[in-house]
Amino acid sequence: MTKQERIELEAAAFRDLLAHLNSRKDVQNIDLMTLAGFCRNCLSKWYKAAADDMDIKLSMDQAREAIYGMPYAEWKARYQKEASPAQQAAFARTQQGEDKP
Repeated sequence: MTKQERIELEAAAFRDLLAHLNSRKDVQNIDLMTLAGFCRNCLSKWYKAAADDMDIKLSMDQAREAIYGMPYAEWKARYQKEASPAQQAAFARTQQGEDKP
């Protein structure tokens, strides 16, 4: 595999990940953080950091919009729910290392 082919495969997989997350707006970021250790906000920060590393001008708002598929404030208003006590407790356990293998 060439370097260009690898880049194209990685880009395609990333686009598929974003499409999958977009189709599952019911999955809250806190649940992603609890189960996978990352969420849409993490992806936004990584996207922004990659742009910075490549000297590409990109604001954090633009990075969030690239990941969320819409302005972040709009996504939050439409889809983000208040975390339940159970979600908060599960997240807290992962942060303390209780749920890690």
